[in-house]
Amino acid sequence: QVQVVESGGGSVQTGGSLKLSCALQGGISTTSQYCMGWFRQAPGKEREGVAAIYTDAETTYYADSVRGRFTVSRDRAKNTLYLQLNNLLPEDTAMYYCAGLCAGCTDDYCFNVSQSGRSVFRGQGTQVTVSS
Repeated sequence: QVQVVESGGGSVQTGGSLKLSCALQGGISTTSQYCMGWFRQAPGKEREGVAAIYTDAETTYYADSVRGRFTVSRDRAKNTLYLQLNNLLPEDTAMYYCAGLCAGCTDDYCFNVSQSGRSVFRGQGTQVTVSS
């Protein structure tokens, strides 16, 4: 069974930065098997796919709301996914979830899954709070 351990959330002021980490445990290799992504959900709002990184570990996707400020990456050796959050805004306040989107899938399919809010597995989330 896959275990997803997220960390790195916290409270910052507008313009601040955070780096979220997502460590996969349980024998699942993120790099070769799964297209991975990050979702976020604020109270009263729908889940939003903010970033995805495809199985080639080079092709990435970002939501318009975060493009240019967030960077998704993965460390093959550590089996860990990251999300660097820069120039944070109050509207970025949400619970952030790491998720396995699909295994052995095409980039297009992964993109569609990232937009749907669906996932094969995901973590418990890490809270990001940005104050003005």
